[in-house]
Amino acid sequence: MKTLFLSLVISTLLSLSLSKELCNSQDKKVLLQIKKHFGDPYLLASWQSDTDCCKAWYQVECDSTSNRIISLTIFAGNLSGQIPAAVGDLPYLQTLVFRKLTDVTGPIQPAIAKLVHLNFLRLDRLNLTGTVPGFLSKLQKLTFLDLSFNGLSGSIPSSLALLPNLDALHLDRNRLTGSIPESFGTFKGSVPGLYLSHNQLTGEIPASLGNIGFNVIDLSRNKLVGDASMLFGLNKTTQNVYLSRNILKFNLSNVVFPSGLENLDISHNKIFGSIPPQMTQIPLQSLNMSYNRLCGQIPVGGKLQSFDYSTYFHNRCLCGVPLENCK
Repeated sequence: MKTLFLSLVISTLLSLSLSKELCNSQDKKVLLQIKKHFGDPYLLASWQSDTDCCKAWYQVECDSTSNRIISLTIFAGNLSGQIPAAVGDLPYLQTLVFRKLTDVTGPIQPAIAKLVHLNFLRLDRLNLTGTVPGFLSKLQKLTFLDLSFNGLSGSIPSSLALLPNLDALHLDRNRLTGSIPESFGTFKGSVPGLYLSHNQLTGEIPASLGNIGFNVIDLSRNKLVGDASMLFGLNKTTQNVYLSRNILKFNLSNVVFPSGLENLDISHNKIFGSIPPQMTQIPLQSLNMSYNRLCGQIPVGGKLQSFDYSTYFHNRCLCGVPLENCK
């Protein structure tokens, strides 16, 4: 009898533990508000009030200890409307992703500023408008910020340089105007990969950007003018530089490139001078110098002859392999 009784007790306890919902009731309430805000879309069909959001719901993740929602990731489906203020009521959120949802519109939701534990924010390939908000600099734990492929306008907040842990900043493919902030040469912590391409940025590249080395810096397809030589330097850690389709104008002859430079695109500018012989010592994987005003013989050696003529064509008077022989 004792054995039978113990078995029943253990069985009851097990069934109770299995039936106990892990999902925090307040988090669940907020998530159901978000679902209702978007009109109960099929994309969020797994979000049912009678199931456990930590066990049965897609697009969310619970902390293994506290069972609070730490990740909300919604992408690639049919979703219409603005990002709701309710996202700011998930206080333990570390990852917030809305992406590839072209019917998500409106400004960047101000309530996101409340998410002090956020380290990964990705709002890309939506149809967001308005400005890049300065409040993002308050999210001090951010390591990744991606607002690319939207319709954001206005200038870039200089305060983004105050983010001490940022590894990547994607503001590319928007309608941003004005100049690159001077503060982007003084990031307070790690230097992020800087992606600002396909905007309408104007003015000169700030000289302050020469103080640091970017693993990746992409300023292509803007309206930037003047010098870019400060981005280079023998001892810099810079590996990938993309400057094509601007109005940059400087002498390439005396530029010293980083010894670890892998990818360089300076095409479609007004860059003059000759190609420095030092480029034969660089482990380049890709190179594009076309559509500039370069002259002289292409130095022989290294990787420079491994690229085809399109790397160098449409310059003022470049010559040598892979172009025509010098006269």
